[in-house]
Amino acid sequence: MALVEFKDVTRIYKAGDNELRALDNVNLTLEEGKFIVILGPSGAGKSTLLNLLGGLDSPTSGKIAVDGNDISAFSDDALADYRALTVGFVFQFYNLIPTLTVFENVSLVKQISDNALDAKEMLTEVGLAEHLHKFPSELSGGEQQRVSIARALAKNPKILLCDEPTGALDSETGVLILKLLLSMTKNYGKTIVIVTHNQNIAKMADVVVRVKNGKISSYEEQENPCGADEIEW
Repeated sequence: MALVEFKDVTRIYKAGDNELRALDNVNLTLEEGKFIVILGPSGAGKSTLLNLLGGLDSPTSGKIAVDGNDISAFSDDALADYRALTVGFVFQFYNLIPTLTVFENVSLVKQISDNALDAKEMLTEVGLAEHLHKFPSELSGGEQQRVSIARALAKNPKILLCDEPTGALDSETGVLILKLLLSMTKNYGKTIVIVTHNQNIAKMADVVVRVKNGKISSYEEQENPCGADEIEW
């Protein structure tokens, strides 16, 4: 079932007399419950694509439909509701509040989502049950990333958007994070979209979308993706 549809989407950024066509007439369909990797070099347009899907930016032209709703036509208030209820975000940098405990950081989502999952349960799911009352500064980088994933999952989103989620991690921790994200698709039916320049991560994906110069250069469905333990770093 199609969950996301980009139809003739263009995003142009202007700086004085200069124009940057970050996305150029993109057409893309993504199905629900898939582990999707968007692959491309820096400046290819992949982060712009992710920001548009996440409602953090709006297209210059074209249409973006998510779950049958045209989010490109949403008002600012409707986009805020969309970001709160439909999508979760995991970034390379964890964006945790340093003065709150791990449990408090994750519990915050109850303020924006009526359908939020239990914070302790999500932290247990990511292997941090023994760290509920610690502060972010007391955790390793990989543990902080797992807190950010637990927070995103606690919102109970349909789509989890990840921008280089392993970029600042060592290989062992990176594999752990990728295993966790993969399990969210397999065990919870979440649609996971990862933006990365790491071609090895693409070997894990159900779908690989390659972006180059603001265009979709290829779309590939993989019948037998490998596990996180099998990729090379």
